[in-house]
Amino acid sequence: MSLILSLLGILLIVIVLWDTFETIILPRRVTRRLRLTSVLYKVAWTPWSAFARSVGNKKRREKYLGLFGPLSLLMLLMFWAVALILGYALLHWANTTGLNVPLGTASFGTYLYLSGVTFFTLGYGDVAPIGQLGRTLAVFEAATGLGLLAVVIGYLPVLYQAFSRREMNISLLDARAGSPSSATELLRRHGESGHLSDLAGLLHEWERWSAELLESHLSYPVLCFFRSQHDNQSWLSSLTTILDTCALVMVGVDGAPAWQARLTFAMSRHAVVDIAQIFNTAPSAPLSCSSRLSSEDLIRLRKILMETGVPLRDGGDADRRLAELRAMYEPYVFALSEMLLMPLPPWILGADGIDNWKTSAWGRIQ
Repeated sequence: MSLILSLLGILLIVIVLWDTFETIILPRRVTRRLRLTSVLYKVAWTPWSAFARSVGNKKRREKYLGLFGPLSLLMLLMFWAVALILGYALLHWANTTGLNVPLGTASFGTYLYLSGVTFFTLGYGDVAPIGQLGRTLAVFEAATGLGLLAVVIGYLPVLYQAFSRREMNISLLDARAGSPSSATELLRRHGESGHLSDLAGLLHEWERWSAELLESHLSYPVLCFFRSQHDNQSWLSSLTTILDTCALVMVGVDGAPAWQARLTFAMSRHAVVDIAQIFNTAPSAPLSCSSRLSSEDLIRLRKILMETGVPLRDGGDADRRLAELRAMYEPYVFALSEMLLMPLPPWILGADGIDNWKTSAWGRIQ
């Protein structure tokens, strides 16, 4: 029995330490499906998102969903600490580590208390190991606790720096593409202002943003759950808007940078597909994707762009090309939208849409 408990304690410690290494230190995506952190997030997100779906008020729902990312991070760190304390307690208990307490009074609770005090290096001294093996285990556990604390201290700033860099471009998109962002609005505003040539620079910035999103969100998937400051913005919505814009330009928009659009489209699609693979979200059926832009909406989209001097190429070939490009990314963004409860942007901004910069707690600019 002591051998089984010892092996169980060692296995628990090794699994947690390896999971910590993969989650925090390893700078690449882990392709193994059965993983401690992934299982924990799936178990926690399922009831959390189910309750969110039942909340009717949009602002209240977004506020509730916005808590999950930071809270889940704290939950994960607490889970690692508790699992390591339990693992070391099992080792002490299995080997009946000698303690400076009366003989026969050392229960599993006593060993668990010793493990917790050692892990957090409190050093009360009321319960302490007196044998060689117990002291060795205490030294290793104290080192593990300090190491985990050091890694976490370095982990949190990296996460929030990546989050801040991600959100900066999302905020900059507000004045260019509306709130929520829209590909048609992005092209309309550039064409109406006579700055369509600036679209090349914008798409270049979003190519780099997509590359950074791919790198940071594959390394730290928890960032996918961190939501933007405004309810009508999200990293998924902004990424979809850029993909929509690139698709329109690649179909044919007079004066628009087609080559840069291809580069940005490739990078953005790469990001959305790989992030979908992290959560094992199967692409949605093409039928559900076609509901995002109906044939009537496409006619209206062409009319809006024509009125602002940026006509979209017309004809059956153009429609087929647009459908092909949309089929390359829309099934993935639909799947992520359904899983993360992040609404996708409209192709055409509604009449009631208003930029976030025009609003405040005291009203909005008329």
